[in-house]
Amino acid sequence: MKIILWIVRVAVGLLFIFSGVVKANDPLGLTYKMNEFFEVWNMSFMIKYSLGLSIAMIAFEITSGMAMIVGNWFRFYAALLLALNIFFTFLTGYVLYSGKIKECGCFGDCIKISNTATFNKDLILTAAVLFLNIFRYRVFPIFNKLWINAAIVGAAALFAFGFQYHVLHHLPYHDCLPYKVGNNIWQKMQPEPGATPAEYATTFVYEKNGVKQNFTAENYPWKDPTWKFVSSESVEVKPATGQSEIHDFTLTDSNNNDQTEAILTAKGYTFIWFLREPAKAHLDNMDVLRGLMEKTAAMNIPFYVACSAGRDICITYQEAWNMKHIPFMTIDGTVSKTVMRTNPGLMLLKDGVVVGKWSYLDYPTTLNLN
Repeated sequence: MKIILWIVRVAVGLLFIFSGVVKANDPLGLTYKMNEFFEVWNMSFMIKYSLGLSIAMIAFEITSGMAMIVGNWFRFYAALLLALNIFFTFLTGYVLYSGKIKECGCFGDCIKISNTATFNKDLILTAAVLFLNIFRYRVFPIFNKLWINAAIVGAAALFAFGFQYHVLHHLPYHDCLPYKVGNNIWQKMQPEPGATPAEYATTFVYEKNGVKQNFTAENYPWKDPTWKFVSSESVEVKPATGQSEIHDFTLTDSNNNDQTEAILTAKGYTFIWFLREPAKAHLDNMDVLRGLMEKTAAMNIPFYVACSAGRDICITYQEAWNMKHIPFMTIDGTVSKTVMRTNPGLMLLKDGVVVGKWSYLDYPTTLNLN
Protein backbone atom coordinates (compact mmCIF):
# COMPACT_ATOMS: atom_id res chain seq x y z
CA MET A 1 0.00 0.00 0.00
CA LYS A 2 2.85 2.39 0.79
CA ILE A 3 4.27 2.06 -2.73
CA ILE A 4 0.84 2.51 -4.32
CA LEU A 5 0.23 5.65 -2.24
CA TRP A 6 3.59 7.04 -3.32
CA ILE A 7 2.90 6.38 -7.00
CA VAL A 8 -0.59 7.91 -6.91
CA ARG A 9 0.57 10.84 -4.80
CA VAL A 10 3.46 11.75 -7.11
CA ALA A 11 1.42 11.17 -10.28
CA VAL A 12 -1.42 13.41 -9.08
CA GLY A 13 1.02 16.08 -7.91
CA LEU A 14 2.97 16.10 -11.16
CA LEU A 15 -0.21 16.25 -13.24
CA PHE A 16 -1.49 19.29 -11.34
CA ILE A 17 1.89 21.00 -11.59
CA PHE A 18 2.07 20.29 -15.32
CA SER A 19 -1.49 21.50 -15.89
CA GLY A 20 -0.81 24.69 -13.94
CA VAL A 21 2.49 25.47 -15.67
CA VAL A 22 0.98 24.97 -19.12
CA LYS A 23 -1.83 27.40 -18.30
CA ALA A 24 0.53 29.81 -16.51
CA ASN A 25 2.26 30.31 -19.86
CA ASP A 26 -0.89 32.16 -20.99
CA PRO A 27 -3.23 33.16 -18.11
CA LEU A 28 -5.33 35.28 -20.45
CA GLY A 29 -6.26 32.16 -22.41
CA LEU A 30 -7.89 30.71 -19.29
CA THR A 31 -9.45 34.10 -18.57
CA TYR A 32 -11.17 34.18 -21.96
CA LYS A 33 -12.35 30.60 -21.48
CA MET A 34 -13.84 31.56 -18.11
CA ASN A 35 -15.61 34.46 -19.78
CA GLU A 36 -17.12 32.03 -22.27
CA PHE A 37 -18.58 29.95 -19.43
CA PHE A 38 -19.87 33.06 -17.64
CA GLU A 39 -21.63 34.26 -20.79
CA VAL A 40 -23.25 30.88 -21.42
CA TRP A 41 -24.43 30.74 -17.79
CA ASN A 42 -25.73 34.34 -17.88
CA MET A 43 -23.17 35.38 -15.26
CA SER A 44 -21.65 38.33 -17.11
CA PHE A 45 -21.16 40.16 -13.81
CA MET A 46 -18.33 37.70 -13.06
CA ILE A 47 -16.30 38.65 -16.14
CA LYS A 48 -14.54 41.50 -14.33
CA TYR A 49 -13.19 38.96 -11.82
CA SER A 50 -12.12 36.34 -14.38
CA LEU A 51 -8.46 37.40 -14.65
CA GLY A 52 -7.99 37.29 -10.88
CA LEU A 53 -9.76 33.93 -10.70
CA SER A 54 -7.59 32.62 -13.52
CA ILE A 55 -4.34 33.67 -11.81
CA ALA A 56 -5.47 32.25 -8.46
CA MET A 57 -6.61 28.93 -9.92
CA ILE A 58 -3.39 28.41 -11.87
CA ALA A 59 -1.29 29.25 -8.79
CA PHE A 60 -3.36 26.86 -6.69
CA GLU A 61 -2.85 24.03 -9.17
CA ILE A 62 0.93 24.44 -9.09
CA THR A 63 1.16 24.99 -5.33
CA SER A 64 -1.18 22.16 -4.37
CA GLY A 65 0.51 19.79 -6.81
CA MET A 66 3.83 20.48 -5.11
CA ALA A 67 2.22 20.13 -1.67
CA MET A 68 0.89 16.71 -2.66
CA ILE A 69 4.39 15.51 -3.49
CA VAL A 70 6.11 17.14 -0.51
CA GLY A 71 3.37 16.03 1.87
CA ASN A 72 3.10 19.32 3.70
CA TRP A 73 -0.44 19.96 5.04
CA PHE A 74 -1.42 16.95 2.95
CA ARG A 75 -4.91 16.48 4.39
CA PHE A 76 -5.80 20.12 3.76
CA TYR A 77 -4.60 20.13 0.15
CA ALA A 78 -6.03 16.69 -0.59
CA ALA A 79 -9.49 17.86 0.51
CA LEU A 80 -9.23 21.05 -1.56
CA LEU A 81 -8.02 19.15 -4.62
CA LEU A 82 -10.90 16.71 -4.33
CA ALA A 83 -13.40 19.58 -4.28
CA LEU A 84 -11.62 21.28 -7.18
CA ASN A 85 -11.49 18.12 -9.25
CA ILE A 86 -15.17 17.38 -8.68
CA PHE A 87 -15.85 20.88 -10.00
CA PHE A 88 -13.54 20.31 -13.00
CA THR A 89 -15.34 17.04 -13.73
CA PHE A 90 -18.65 18.90 -13.72
CA LEU A 91 -17.24 21.51 -16.12
CA THR A 92 -15.79 18.98 -18.57
CA GLY A 93 -19.00 16.95 -18.41
CA TYR A 94 -20.99 20.10 -19.14
CA VAL A 95 -18.77 20.87 -22.15
CA LEU A 96 -19.06 17.29 -23.42
CA TYR A 97 -22.81 16.81 -23.06
CA SER A 98 -24.28 20.31 -23.41
CA GLY A 99 -22.58 21.25 -26.67
CA LYS A 100 -22.79 24.92 -25.66
CA ILE A 101 -19.02 25.33 -25.35
CA LYS A 102 -16.67 24.00 -28.00
CA GLU A 103 -13.83 22.91 -25.73
CA CYS A 104 -12.88 23.29 -22.09
CA GLY A 105 -9.28 24.44 -22.62
CA CYS A 106 -8.10 22.46 -19.60
CA PHE A 107 -4.50 22.41 -20.82
CA GLY A 108 -4.59 25.80 -22.53
CA ASP A 109 -4.00 26.33 -26.24
CA CYS A 110 -0.72 24.41 -26.36
CA ILE A 111 -2.13 20.97 -25.59
CA LYS A 112 -5.53 20.18 -27.04
CA ILE A 113 -7.31 16.94 -26.24
CA SER A 114 -10.86 15.92 -27.09
CA ASN A 115 -13.74 16.73 -24.75
CA THR A 116 -14.34 13.02 -24.22
CA ALA A 117 -10.70 12.38 -23.28
CA THR A 118 -10.73 15.39 -20.95
CA PHE A 119 -13.86 14.21 -19.16
CA ASN A 120 -12.48 10.68 -18.77
CA LYS A 121 -9.20 12.13 -17.49
CA ASP A 122 -11.06 14.09 -14.82
CA LEU A 123 -13.05 11.02 -13.75
CA ILE A 124 -9.83 9.04 -13.27
CA LEU A 125 -8.13 11.95 -11.51
CA THR A 126 -11.09 12.43 -9.17
CA ALA A 127 -10.93 8.75 -8.26
CA ALA A 128 -7.18 9.05 -7.60
CA VAL A 129 -7.61 12.10 -5.36
CA LEU A 130 -10.48 10.37 -3.54
CA PHE A 131 -8.16 7.40 -2.94
CA LEU A 132 -5.56 9.75 -1.44
CA ASN A 133 -8.20 11.33 0.80
CA ILE A 134 -9.29 7.94 2.10
CA PHE A 135 -5.72 6.97 3.02
CA ARG A 136 -4.58 10.48 3.94
CA TYR A 137 -3.48 9.41 7.44
CA ARG A 138 -0.85 7.15 5.88
CA VAL A 139 0.83 9.99 4.00
CA PHE A 140 3.74 11.78 5.66
CA PRO A 141 5.98 14.70 4.60
CA ILE A 142 9.18 13.95 2.71
CA PHE A 143 11.35 15.91 5.16
CA ASN A 144 11.10 15.78 8.93
CA LYS A 145 11.67 19.51 9.27
CA LEU A 146 8.46 21.40 8.58
CA TRP A 147 10.22 24.55 7.38
CA ILE A 148 11.93 22.67 4.52
CA ASN A 149 8.60 21.35 3.22
CA ALA A 150 7.01 24.78 3.68
CA ALA A 151 9.89 26.46 1.82
CA ILE A 152 9.45 24.13 -1.17
CA VAL A 153 5.70 24.76 -1.34
CA GLY A 154 6.29 28.50 -0.85
CA ALA A 155 8.82 28.53 -3.68
CA ALA A 156 6.24 26.84 -5.92
CA ALA A 157 3.71 29.56 -5.04
CA LEU A 158 6.22 32.35 -5.76
CA PHE A 159 7.05 30.74 -9.09
CA ALA A 160 3.35 30.41 -9.99
CA PHE A 161 2.57 34.08 -9.34
CA GLY A 162 5.89 35.43 -10.67
CA PHE A 163 5.70 33.46 -13.89
CA GLN A 164 2.18 34.71 -14.58
CA TYR A 165 3.10 38.28 -13.73
CA HIS A 166 5.91 38.16 -16.28
CA VAL A 167 3.90 36.75 -19.18
CA LEU A 168 1.00 39.11 -18.52
CA HIS A 169 3.30 42.11 -18.92
CA HIS A 170 5.38 40.66 -21.72
CA LEU A 171 4.17 37.78 -23.90
CA PRO A 172 3.79 34.01 -23.41
CA TYR A 173 7.11 32.19 -23.45
CA HIS A 174 5.69 29.65 -25.87
CA ASP A 175 3.15 30.96 -28.36
CA CYS A 176 0.74 28.20 -29.42
CA LEU A 177 -1.72 30.34 -31.36
CA PRO A 178 -1.95 30.68 -35.18
CA TYR A 179 -0.25 34.10 -35.10
CA LYS A 180 3.02 32.86 -33.60
CA VAL A 181 6.47 33.64 -35.01
CA GLY A 182 7.15 31.55 -38.08
CA ASN A 183 3.56 31.42 -39.35
CA ASN A 184 2.30 33.03 -42.54
CA ILE A 185 -1.00 34.57 -41.49
CA TRP A 186 -2.42 34.82 -45.00
CA GLN A 187 -1.67 31.18 -45.72
CA LYS A 188 -3.29 30.19 -42.42
CA MET A 189 -6.43 31.98 -43.63
CA GLN A 190 -6.76 29.73 -46.69
CA PRO A 191 -8.60 26.38 -46.58
CA GLU A 192 -6.78 23.25 -47.62
CA PRO A 193 -7.45 21.73 -51.08
CA GLY A 194 -10.53 19.55 -50.92
CA ALA A 195 -11.86 21.18 -47.77
CA THR A 196 -15.47 20.34 -46.90
CA PRO A 197 -17.88 22.31 -44.70
CA ALA A 198 -19.54 20.86 -41.63
CA GLU A 199 -22.88 19.11 -42.13
CA TYR A 200 -25.80 19.64 -39.75
CA ALA A 201 -29.09 17.86 -39.17
CA THR A 202 -31.97 20.04 -38.03
CA THR A 203 -34.83 18.74 -35.92
CA PHE A 204 -38.09 20.71 -35.85
CA VAL A 205 -40.55 20.43 -32.97
CA TYR A 206 -44.23 21.06 -33.82
CA GLU A 207 -47.29 20.81 -31.61
CA LYS A 208 -50.82 19.70 -32.48
CA ASN A 209 -53.68 19.11 -30.04
CA GLY A 210 -51.26 19.44 -27.16
CA VAL A 211 -48.93 16.75 -28.53
CA LYS A 212 -45.38 17.61 -29.58
CA GLN A 213 -43.64 15.73 -32.38
CA ASN A 214 -40.17 15.88 -33.93
CA PHE A 215 -39.73 16.35 -37.68
CA THR A 216 -36.80 16.55 -40.05
CA ALA A 217 -36.15 19.14 -42.75
CA GLU A 218 -37.67 16.73 -45.26
CA ASN A 219 -41.02 16.04 -43.59
CA TYR A 220 -41.90 18.94 -41.31
CA PRO A 221 -45.55 20.05 -41.77
CA TRP A 222 -45.00 23.54 -43.05
CA LYS A 223 -48.14 23.36 -45.22
CA ASP A 224 -50.43 22.19 -42.43
CA PRO A 225 -51.60 25.18 -40.32
CA THR A 226 -52.94 22.88 -37.59
CA TRP A 227 -49.33 22.19 -36.54
CA LYS A 228 -47.74 24.98 -34.52
CA PHE A 229 -43.98 25.47 -34.59
CA VAL A 230 -42.34 25.16 -31.16
CA SER A 231 -38.58 25.05 -31.64
CA SER A 232 -35.72 23.72 -33.73
CA GLU A 233 -32.26 22.36 -33.01
CA SER A 234 -29.30 21.80 -35.30
CA VAL A 235 -26.72 19.13 -34.48
CA GLU A 236 -23.42 18.65 -36.27
CA VAL A 237 -23.42 15.20 -37.89
CA LYS A 238 -20.22 15.54 -39.89
CA PRO A 239 -17.35 17.87 -38.90
CA ALA A 240 -15.70 20.21 -41.36
CA THR A 241 -12.41 19.11 -42.88
CA GLY A 242 -9.44 21.11 -44.13
CA GLN A 243 -10.81 24.43 -42.92
CA SER A 244 -8.57 27.46 -42.48
CA GLU A 245 -6.94 27.87 -39.09
CA ILE A 246 -7.59 31.63 -39.06
CA HIS A 247 -11.12 32.82 -39.86
CA ASP A 248 -11.87 36.39 -38.80
CA PHE A 249 -8.66 38.37 -39.29
CA THR A 250 -9.68 41.48 -41.24
CA LEU A 251 -7.95 44.87 -41.51
CA THR A 252 -10.20 47.68 -42.71
CA ASP A 253 -8.98 51.16 -43.64
CA SER A 254 -10.61 54.53 -42.95
CA ASN A 255 -12.73 54.22 -46.11
CA ASN A 256 -14.04 50.82 -44.98
CA ASN A 257 -11.97 49.00 -47.59
CA ASP A 258 -10.58 45.56 -46.78
CA GLN A 259 -6.79 45.83 -46.84
CA THR A 260 -6.08 42.42 -45.30
CA GLU A 261 -4.63 40.71 -48.36
CA ALA A 262 -2.61 43.73 -49.45
CA ILE A 263 -0.96 44.05 -46.02
CA LEU A 264 -0.42 40.36 -45.31
CA THR A 265 0.98 39.50 -48.74
CA ALA A 266 3.22 42.56 -49.14
CA LYS A 267 6.85 41.81 -49.97
CA GLY A 268 9.51 42.89 -47.53
CA TYR A 269 9.01 44.03 -43.95
CA THR A 270 5.77 45.31 -42.42
CA PHE A 271 5.11 46.50 -38.87
CA ILE A 272 1.66 46.25 -37.26
CA TRP A 273 0.99 47.82 -33.87
CA PHE A 274 -2.02 46.08 -32.29
CA LEU A 275 -4.01 48.50 -30.17
CA ARG A 276 -6.86 46.94 -28.21
CA GLU A 277 -9.11 49.26 -26.21
CA PRO A 278 -7.10 52.49 -26.69
CA ALA A 279 -8.38 54.00 -23.45
CA LYS A 280 -6.84 51.11 -21.46
CA ALA A 281 -3.67 50.74 -23.52
CA HIS A 282 -0.31 50.75 -21.70
CA LEU A 283 1.66 53.68 -23.08
CA ASP A 284 5.02 52.57 -21.70
CA ASN A 285 7.96 53.08 -24.08
CA MET A 286 6.00 55.26 -26.49
CA ASP A 287 9.20 57.16 -27.17
CA VAL A 288 10.79 53.91 -28.38
CA LEU A 289 7.76 53.20 -30.54
CA ARG A 290 7.85 56.67 -32.09
CA GLY A 291 11.54 56.18 -32.81
CA LEU A 292 10.68 52.98 -34.65
CA MET A 293 8.02 54.78 -36.65
CA GLU A 294 10.55 57.39 -37.74
CA LYS A 295 13.12 54.75 -38.71
CA THR A 296 10.60 52.69 -40.68
CA ALA A 297 9.46 55.81 -42.52
CA ALA A 298 13.08 56.57 -43.45
CA MET A 299 13.54 53.00 -44.68
CA ASN A 300 10.18 52.96 -46.56
CA ILE A 301 8.91 50.11 -44.37
CA PRO A 302 5.10 50.13 -43.95
CA PHE A 303 3.86 50.72 -40.40
CA TYR A 304 0.18 50.20 -39.53
CA VAL A 305 -1.93 50.45 -36.41
CA ALA A 306 -4.60 47.73 -35.98
CA CYS A 307 -7.11 49.40 -33.65
CA SER A 308 -9.98 47.49 -32.02
CA ALA A 309 -12.41 50.36 -31.62
CA GLY A 310 -14.93 52.32 -33.61
CA ARG A 311 -13.63 54.39 -36.50
CA ASP A 312 -14.35 57.69 -34.72
CA ILE A 313 -12.48 56.54 -31.61
CA CYS A 314 -9.51 55.42 -33.70
CA ILE A 315 -9.35 58.83 -35.38
CA THR A 316 -9.54 60.56 -31.99
CA TYR A 317 -6.51 58.68 -30.67
CA GLN A 318 -4.69 58.99 -33.97
CA GLU A 319 -4.92 62.75 -33.65
CA ALA A 320 -4.28 62.87 -29.90
CA TRP A 321 -1.08 60.82 -30.25
CA ASN A 322 0.06 62.80 -33.30
CA MET A 323 0.02 59.74 -35.58
CA LYS A 324 -1.83 61.20 -38.55
CA HIS A 325 0.93 59.92 -40.84
CA ILE A 326 0.38 56.34 -39.61
CA PRO A 327 -2.49 54.41 -41.29
CA PHE A 328 -5.01 53.22 -38.70
CA MET A 329 -6.84 49.98 -39.56
CA THR A 330 -9.74 48.56 -37.60
CA ILE A 331 -9.72 44.94 -36.41
CA ASP A 332 -12.12 42.86 -34.36
CA GLY A 333 -11.36 42.99 -30.64
CA THR A 334 -11.61 39.24 -30.09
CA VAL A 335 -9.20 38.61 -32.95
CA SER A 336 -6.81 41.22 -31.58
CA LYS A 337 -6.77 39.43 -28.20
CA THR A 338 -5.73 36.24 -29.97
CA VAL A 339 -3.08 37.90 -32.11
CA MET A 340 -1.47 39.89 -29.29
CA ARG A 341 -1.95 39.08 -25.60
CA THR A 342 -0.72 42.48 -24.39
CA ASN A 343 -2.43 45.81 -25.02
CA PRO A 344 -0.75 47.14 -27.08
CA GLY A 345 1.85 44.99 -28.80
CA LEU A 346 4.00 45.09 -31.93
CA MET A 347 4.31 42.54 -34.74
CA LEU A 348 6.86 42.40 -37.55
CA LEU A 349 6.14 40.57 -40.81
CA LYS A 350 8.52 39.65 -43.59
CA ASP A 351 6.88 38.55 -46.84
CA GLY A 352 3.77 37.82 -44.78
CA VAL A 353 5.57 35.62 -42.24
CA VAL A 354 5.59 36.66 -38.56
CA VAL A 355 9.24 37.21 -37.64
CA GLY A 356 8.83 39.16 -34.41
CA LYS A 357 6.33 39.97 -31.63
CA TRP A 358 6.90 42.36 -28.71
CA SER A 359 4.84 43.55 -25.78
CA TYR A 360 4.61 47.24 -24.87
CA LEU A 361 7.56 46.71 -22.51
CA ASP A 362 9.82 45.12 -25.11
CA TYR A 363 9.72 47.27 -28.25
CA PRO A 364 13.03 46.85 -30.09
CA THR A 365 15.30 49.86 -29.65
CA THR A 366 17.27 49.18 -32.83
CA LEU A 367 16.39 48.03 -36.32
CA ASN A 368 18.71 45.52 -37.93
CA LEU A 369 16.78 44.56 -41.04
CA ASN A 370 18.20 43.27 -44.31
